[in-house]
Parts: sequence; C-alpha cells; structure tokens
Amino acid sequence: MCAPFSTLAEFRNILAKAPNHNTAAKAAAEERNGQLTKPPGALGRLEDLAIWYAGWRGSATPSVERPQVIVFAGNHGVCAQGVSAFPPEVTVQMVANFEHGGAAINQLSKAFGAKMDVHALDLDTPTADFTQTPAMTEDEVVAALATGWNAVDPDADVLVAGEMGIGNTTVAAAVAAAVLGGDAADWTGRGTGVDDAGLARKTEVVNKGLALHADAIKDPLEALRCLGGRELAAMAGAIASARAKGIPVILDGFICSAAAAALQVAEAGALDHVVAGHLSAEGSHERLLKSLGKEPLLSLGLRLGEGSGAALALGVLKGAVACHSGMATFAEAGVADG
Repeated sequence: MCAPFSTLAEFRNILAKAPNHNTAAKAAAEERNGQLTKPPGALGRLEDLAIWYAGWRGSATPSVERPQVIVFAGNHGVCAQGVSAFPPEVTVQMVANFEHGGAAINQLSKAFGAKMDVHALDLDTPTADFTQTPAMTEDEVVAALATGWNAVDPDADVLVAGEMGIGNTTVAAAVAAAVLGGDAADWTGRGTGVDDAGLARKTEVVNKGLALHADAIKDPLEALRCLGGRELAAMAGAIASARAKGIPVILDGFICSAAAAALQVAEAGALDHVVAGHLSAEGSHERLLKSLGKEPLLSLGLRLGEGSGAALALGVLKGAVACHSGMATFAEAGVADG
C-alpha cells in the first residue's frame, strides 16, 4: 500500500478524516470487564488499557499476536552546531547493529514476540541545519512521512515506532517548543549526556531555530518540516498510518512523543489510538506527555530511545489483554458475583 498523499495538505486532510474506534466493540468490552471474576477495578489501569485496545481492534475479546516494532534512523545537519556528545557516524553504526540483532531493541522485540523492521532514511544526506534554513523541503518531509506510512504492516495488531539519530533530542526539543509553546529551555535536555556547556549550546541552537522559522512553525506540520528530522517525520507517518489501519500504537520516549505532538496539534484527537509506553529520563518528557494528555504505563528511568521503552510496555499491554480476553466471567466460573 503506497502512501495516499503527496503534499502536506493532503496528509493534513488524511488526519482530519481518520477513522475512530469501534464503539460497539468498546461497549461490549466494557460490559465483559464488568462480568469478569474479580472485584470491580481490581486490575486498575489494565482494565482501561484492554478496553481501549478492544475498541481499536474491533473485538470485545481481542488478542495481541502480531506486534510490530519499527526503528527509523536519520541524520541532522544541526549537529554541525555541536549539540551532541557523539558524532553523526554513530547513527550509521547503530543501524548496522540493529540489522545484526545486537541492540537493546532487538532483544526486547524478541522477548515480546514483535516483528522488528529498520528503515534508514538518507543517512548520507543529513537534513539541513535548521539554524540556517528549513531542515527539509516539502518534498523531503513528505517522502519521510510516506516512508513511515508504508512501513506499517497492515497485519500488525499493535505498533511501536522507535528512532535513532545523533542530535535528535535537539530536533525534538525544537519541534516540541514550536507545536506546544514555551521557551527553548523548557524543552531542551541533556540527551546522550552533554555537560552544562553543551546544554547551554543546545538551548541556544533551539532558540535560533525557533526565531528563524517563527512564522512558518505556527503550523505544526511546517514545524516538523522546518525543525524536524526524517526519522521524526517517519514516526509521525507511521502513527497516522496505524490509525488508518485500525492498529493501536504505543509511544516511546521524548523524541517519538515530540513527533506525535505535531499530529495532535494538527488535528485534535489524532492520538486517540495511542498510549504512552513509558516516562523517559529526558527531563521534558513528562511535560510533553502531560501536554498530550497521556499517562505513561512505565517509569523506569530509560533514556535509550530505539523504541525500547514502548517495546517493554508491550508486556503490559499483552498482560492486560490476556486477562481481559482469557478470564472467566462469574457465570462461566459458577462464582457468585455478590
């Protein structure tokens, strides 16, 4: 299936026309949940998670059998400003590691039965330095959105979108500031571990980008183009594609959430099919999730990226759905329900 858009305007139109959850399936799941052999609410957030999943999968008794993890990789011209503790060459090296099964996300995907795919987006041609010019042309950002859209397996039943890209915490901070408001300092963190001087430099770089593109980035999709990266746009495309295919999504950390924020601000409700997998240790992630109205499933101090926190949250989703669909009702078990 090829992406059904060739411009940002057409992509925006797709967001506006995205399908909603199956109300009948959600209602049936809620009714079933009230009949299961447990006190009401005894499984806490697992109950809400299973009902949410049932609504998007269109079944009162769904299962999680075909998770898909996709890692998108991109390089950034803004790295010329010295915003990362690591050189851009690491992106290429880590993509090779993903492809050979040696990264953390490979292990987590395997542990939770997920198919894992890797998409490297023009690593030899970094995006432009957004302190000098827009990071991408419209054709470039649309191509990245389309890569994400086409990468989603229509047979998947839940999606995790991850990323790799040296410098992309700077890019994500710029996008978050543009679409959600606030100062650069509110969104800029230490990423891979820059020192105080590095943090100050990152913050100034984000400020420069916001100032240079002030008029254009009032539009969240233009913010993604002017300040974002190919991997952020690809994640946004994948999240939108999953919605069109009725596939629930688990968000990863700060970078993935910043990409998702552009969708939410572009079209209210664009993330209704999404839950937050975890709260990362990147300082602004909590603020970002609160802006999106998402409560994380896990909080383990992770800051790796790659989709690792969201992949770990697959276990929580699988547990929630297994209990919901597999437990007996009071009538089936012959247990008095009070």
